[in-house]
Amino acid sequence: MSGEVSLDINIKEPRWDQGTFMGRAKHFFTVTDPRNLLLSSETLEAARRVIEDYRTTPAVLFWQWVNQSFNAIVNYTNRSGDAPITVKELKFGIPVTDENGNRLGESKKAAQQAIAQVVVSRIGMAAPAMAIPPVIMNALEKRAFLKRYPWMNAPLQVGLVGLCLVFATPLCCALFPQKSSMRVNGLEPELQTLIREKNPDIEVVYFNKGL
Repeated sequence: MSGEVSLDINIKEPRWDQGTFMGRAKHFFTVTDPRNLLLSSETLEAARRVIEDYRTTPAVLFWQWVNQSFNAIVNYTNRSGDAPITVKELKFGIPVTDENGNRLGESKKAAQQAIAQVVVSRIGMAAPAMAIPPVIMNALEKRAFLKRYPWMNAPLQVGLVGLCLVFATPLCCALFPQKSSMRVNGLEPELQTLIREKNPDIEVVYFNKGL
């Protein structure tokens, strides 16, 4: 029945399909929801216990969301994956795996692609907050609103920037899959040779692009 809730829940994976933009957008809206910061340690401990017990489906669904949200905030601030994208990774490469997560080697080409995606996402995150508030503030100044209420200047600017970030951050994080991919023939020649010797059937490799 369409109304039944699936019991096949993987608490290690996001709730939504990460192969689509909408799925990634829903995931990052949950990850960056400012209300997550208000969760108490008691709530998080209760979430851990409920997930471990795994008794009732409705409770599991709710506390799974709470637990994943908390973990996602931590991962977001500390950069997810075992190879955050830095100059070091450009020099030595980042881990690439098969679709099952088995490590195949390190690739500089994958690091370059990951950084390009991260740069695009971060520019997209910052652009609305840099462009929209000045336009609105300028319009308010022309209407003499800020002259009548000068004390509103700073709160309005902060509020507008915050509003832009609330929407821009999850939407821009969702532009590219967290688990990005490359075709084997796009990797370094030596890594291509290594992969094809050990895994001749693999055509695509995967890597964590970072945030």
